[in-house]
Amino acid sequence: MKTRRFLVSTRMKAQQGIALLEALLAIVILAIGVIGTVGLQARSVSALADAGQRVEAAIAANKLLGVMNTDFANLNGYTVAAGAAPPARLAAWHAETVRQIPGASIAVAVTPGAAAAAPATVDITISWRRKADTPTNSHRIVSYLAGSQ
Repeated sequence: MKTRRFLVSTRMKAQQGIALLEALLAIVILAIGVIGTVGLQARSVSALADAGQRVEAAIAANKLLGVMNTDFANLNGYTVAAGAAPPARLAAWHAETVRQIPGASIAVAVTPGAAAAAPATVDITISWRRKADTPTNSHRIVSYLAGSQ
């Protein structure tokens, strides 16, 4: 009887602290999951900001195409090289675009059609960098304006 009590007592001592160990292991697993969730949230916010700037670039390019579509006679007045000062016809649009997309570099190239009835080609490229240590993002639209000659 005494031996049996000794064995039960020894087993109970061997089991002491196991609940604490299980609790610590659960906390470590929970912490890893929370850190992963926070990382996913940060990447989601970053991707959302990039998408917002890409949308602004698409809207700005389409807005410029609409303006150019109504001003066929002066298409060459909309040409600007990346980083250059915009011409007078492009100044207001350029200022608005740079306000919407901070640090944007804008290039607009207009190539007249080969024949009198051929459409002019308009190539609009808007580039930006969301943060200093990230790669440059770029949105490019190539469109053809028919009846521009």
